[in-house]
Amino acid sequence: MNILEKFQTLIILSGVGMGLLLGQLPVVEQNAGAFIIPFILLMLYGLFLTIPIQNLKDAFKHIKFLSTSTLINFVWSPLLAWALGAIFLSDHPALWIGFIMLMVTPCTDWYLMFTAVARGNVPLSASLLPVNFILQILLLPVYLLIFSGTITAVPFNTVLESIVLVIFLPFIIAHLTRLLFKNRKNLLEDKLIPFFSSAQILFLTMAITAMFASQGAYLTNNPEVLFIMMIPVLLFFIINFIVAQTAGRVMNFSYADTVSLNMTIIARNSPVALAIAVTAFVDQPLVALVLVIGPLIELPVLAIISQILLLFRKRRG
Repeated sequence: MNILEKFQTLIILSGVGMGLLLGQLPVVEQNAGAFIIPFILLMLYGLFLTIPIQNLKDAFKHIKFLSTSTLINFVWSPLLAWALGAIFLSDHPALWIGFIMLMVTPCTDWYLMFTAVARGNVPLSASLLPVNFILQILLLPVYLLIFSGTITAVPFNTVLESIVLVIFLPFIIAHLTRLLFKNRKNLLEDKLIPFFSSAQILFLTMAITAMFASQGAYLTNNPEVLFIMMIPVLLFFIINFIVAQTAGRVMNFSYADTVSLNMTIIARNSPVALAIAVTAFVDQPLVALVLVIGPLIELPVLAIISQILLLFRKRRG
């Protein structure tokens, strides 16, 4: 765990604070929005460069675990997110859309850190990365059109353009990078990939800073957003923690495998959803703000869950 991973919550929070501060300057507020997408593209390029797609076959060596986590992540969790939104966010459609976008995308990075902290099966968790990554890219627009379509009109063309711009463009460039450096693996694996692996949080923080500098007034004018989001977000994590523990017992998973299941169905991948939100919902900035608020709640929750799981491990002896 490097220093950036250890202090991700504080780094993201500092980006929010810096953005709100810089946003007080009219010239910054008017121009900061132009930097959001470039920083997100850099962040996603680094993410796509570091995801080991070539290891996709490793996940299918653990078919029972793969099928359990996939069913929970891509069937149960989207339905749970929609239901919690219907109960708590029906009067706030933009927050409901942002909440759904946050909760239908499993994490592809920091959940490995918390898996290690809780003494989970890190290699097993790592094998899920390419599966979760591919499925969320394919299914996010489907969830967006199905669930968000029940909340407000979502133009298909807008969603498609957003996906092409912020998902497929950096993915293609990352793939081309791997091809270009195919014969220079030392440079790719020893320099580029480690740099972008560490720099992802910095690019994300810069995008968040730019977002709050340009749109922070929406949060300062609507501070109740934090309190409105707190209950459904926490309930999502608590319910999925119970689901993971129950599934682990039913499927007779070991402690380490149950930890891995916990982390992959609780941790969310807000950067991917955020990238689509800032382009598909330009006129509804609260959608994107939800995806920034989410990790501020999520990361401390994951730290607490890690410690709870370690207590369970001690009791099991």
